[in-house]
Amino acid sequence: MGLDIRIPLGLVFLLIGGIMGVFGLFTHGDADLYQKSLGININLVWGGLMFAFGAIMFFFGKRHKAPDPLATPADPNPAPTARPGH
Repeated sequence: MGLDIRIPLGLVFLLIGGIMGVFGLFTHGDADLYQKSLGININLVWGGLMFAFGAIMFFFGKRHKAPDPLATPADPNPAPTARPGH
């Protein structure tokens, strides 16, 4: 079966993590925005983590896999093989 959920899942996490990370970079010096999170730029931290997770999922989804022998149909007319001694 050709369905691999890692590719779209990786793209979603890449997109959302990238948006959060960019927002965290642009609001890096805004103390009012990060007052409730004890001054930690939570958007930058979690955006980076989500982006990294998405990249890993996308990488493993796109990685070349060996074909499943049960999923590929057998050749109905196999080529004859030469046997030694005949």
